[in-house]
Amino acid sequence: MKTVTKLFAVAAALVTFATTNLHAQSTEVAKGVRLAIGVSGGVAEKGSPFEYGLGADLGFQFGLSKEVAITATGGYTTMMAKDNGTDYNFIPVKGGIKVFPQIGGMYLLGEAGAGFATKDGGKTSLIWSGGLGYQFNGGFDIGARYEGYKQDAASTTYQPYNGQFALRLAYGFKL
Repeated sequence: MKTVTKLFAVAAALVTFATTNLHAQSTEVAKGVRLAIGVSGGVAEKGSPFEYGLGADLGFQFGLSKEVAITATGGYTTMMAKDNGTDYNFIPVKGGIKVFPQIGGMYLLGEAGAGFATKDGGKTSLIWSGGLGYQFNGGFDIGARYEGYKQDAASTTYQPYNGQFALRLAYGFKL
C-alpha cells in the first residue's frame, strides 16, 4: 500500500506543480481531435497475484467543448505475475469521457471497455478506470489512474483480484 500512496503523491505533486506554474498560460485542451501515444506503469492492488503492470497505448480525444471530450484508447498491457505465476497479457480497448474543470490543463477521466486476452484460452475482460491528469500546451500529458479488470471465471488466465494503480506519460498532437 505504501507504493500506491507514493505513486499518487508523485502524481499529485506533478499536477500541483503544473497548475501553479502554468496557470497564467492559456490552454487549448478539449477543442478538436487529438491523437496521443502513451506508456504506463503501475503497481498491482493489494491481494492481486500480480506485482506490476506495463503498457503502451494509442488514444484519440474528440473535443465536444472546452470542458468535455470523448476518448477512445487501444494498446497492449501486461500484468507481471508474482512468484513465477502466469502473466496476464491483453489488448485493452476503452471509451470514456474527459472533463476539464478549467484549471489549466487539468482533467478528470473515466473509461470502460474490454481487454482481449492474447493467451490461448484467455477470455475477454471488462475494464474500467478513473483518474486525473494534466495536459500541457506543448502536447505532453501526465496522468494517474486506477484500472480494474473483471475476468471471466472460465478463462485460462482467470484471477479473482485484478487491478493496478498506474502513471501514464503521453505525447499528443492535434489532427
